[in-house]
Amino acid sequence: MHCPFCQAQDTKVIDSRLVGDGSQIRRRRECELCQARFTTFETADLALPRIIKSDGERQPFNGTKLKAGMLRALEKRPLSSEEVDAVFGNVLTQIRQLGEREIPSRMLGEIVMKSLKSVDQVAYVRFASVYRDFQDIEEFAQEISTLSKEKKRSKTSKK
Repeated sequence: MHCPFCQAQDTKVIDSRLVGDGSQIRRRRECELCQARFTTFETADLALPRIIKSDGERQPFNGTKLKAGMLRALEKRPLSSEEVDAVFGNVLTQIRQLGEREIPSRMLGEIVMKSLKSVDQVAYVRFASVYRDFQDIEEFAQEISTLSKEKKRSKTSKK
């Protein structure tokens, strides 16, 4: 860390401690050249990746847009606000855990669909119909049939 007073490159840490809820570290530093003391704060860089659209365009991640799409799929479904927030938080966590600077929009859609599928299958089908651009009733029927088969398999494997 450069000294903010004399711009020297060598500073030493005198004291470190957690701040508040533990999401930040406060460091007290001293310049080895001019002996000036100053404080720095360290936090985790939790930036979300840019999204690569299907046409190749790159856009910053827009959590508001994503949550709005999820809320449309979950409209009039029996999930509480807390449950919806938990699903959205789960999606954000999965995206961060990828550790990528950019991800394809297709991957983002798959993460959302998987999360919705685990909490509400109707919301999953709604989201999938828009995301996968279903063109006719056959595509809906096929997706519902796949869900029914998965549900039967999971019931059989639990016995």
